[in-house]
Amino acid sequence: MTWKIELIFVPVTDVDRSKEFYTRIGFNPDHDQRVNDELRFVQMTPPGSACSIAFGTGLGIDLEPGQQKTIQVVVPDADEAKAQLEAVGVTAKGVEDLGWGRFVWFDDPDGNTWTLQQLPDYGAQN
Repeated sequence: MTWKIELIFVPVTDVDRSKEFYTRIGFNPDHDQRVNDELRFVQMTPPGSACSIAFGTGLGIDLEPGQQKTIQVVVPDADEAKAQLEAVGVTAKGVEDLGWGRFVWFDDPDGNTWTLQQLPDYGAQN
């Protein structure tokens, strides 16, 4: 049996602002469905990812906007990821070298924090 993580909910206050932000940093807007005035579902996927994020209105997300601090994304190059974010006006913190990778952090407009990790070259350590 295969278990796949394919969707993570991100709490936001302004759906349109969040959609613009995530599009600007390169996420693909997969779906934007308004079911009615109380229910809107937006799904976006980072480039190259099998897992998407979702946000909207009326989705029953228990987290308050700005409380999602646990999403970590693997990138091939932390310096390049930081430069790409800064090129579109996003403040990025890092690059921090740790024993288990190189890290960059950034916040979305609601203060949800994302961690970007460049994995170590484990083959070079042998």
